[in-house]
Amino acid sequence: MLKNLGVSRSGYRAFLQHKPSASQQRKNAIKEKIKDIYDDSRQNYGAPKITHKLRESGEVIAERTVGKYMKEMGIRAQWLKPWTTTTRDSDFSKELHNVLNEQFDPIRPNAIWCTDITYIWTRDGFVYLTSIMDLYARKIIAWTLSETMDVSCVIDTINKAKARRNTDLPLILHSDRGSQYVSKAYRAATEKYQLSYSYPGYPYDNACIESFHALIKREWLNRFSIMNYRQAYRLVFEYIETFYNTVRIHSHNNYMSPNEFEKLYQSVADEGIQKKAS
Repeated sequence: MLKNLGVSRSGYRAFLQHKPSASQQRKNAIKEKIKDIYDDSRQNYGAPKITHKLRESGEVIAERTVGKYMKEMGIRAQWLKPWTTTTRDSDFSKELHNVLNEQFDPIRPNAIWCTDITYIWTRDGFVYLTSIMDLYARKIIAWTLSETMDVSCVIDTINKAKARRNTDLPLILHSDRGSQYVSKAYRAATEKYQLSYSYPGYPYDNACIESFHALIKREWLNRFSIMNYRQAYRLVFEYIETFYNTVRIHSHNNYMSPNEFEKLYQSVADEGIQKKAS
């Protein structure tokens, strides 16, 4: 067989006795760790987040090296589509003010919420996800999946957020200028909040929540051929409640999940109260 393949006996024995070098062994071990982290993130993390997780475990490695290894392994983060404008201006434009004005980093939870609606395709037709994000930790504090885009779905999401969060302090609630968000029912449900609206045809004021809706699609929903509302609901619940809020690290949160970042804020706040009391 060696003769037919044109391989010498000595070369074949050398191949059998060959052992990977120390550097090759380390590279293989790091690649295994990269694969584990990538799989644990549901195959969503790119080089920056994987590098952070590796360094947390004690590895000294550059982000560029991680990116190189990922390319060799044929794995990458999910691709994000460019922005598209979907909301048009309303007849109430003169009454709608942009209070947020791209100030995306509040100093406490329940200072700024933002909300939006996105569509999800199923074989039975579109369903619609309404979400509310607290900008402090980029946490989704309430969401509703519906089969229509009626304003009642937006109101239901607002009521869920009210029930789950302490909103006694001043709160800005930002949205685009969609018909649901300029309706009388919406204004009545949010009368205690300071309402803020994006500029016409300018998506960046609501970028955080729109980015989340793009994220849930590219990291999760787009992997499935969704049959109906029931399956869509299960997938949305699984992503938000068991991954995004609880596990997925976020660069804005110093590579902590939204839940961890809020818990850190609360622990620091509690320590401050104890010191004042003593």
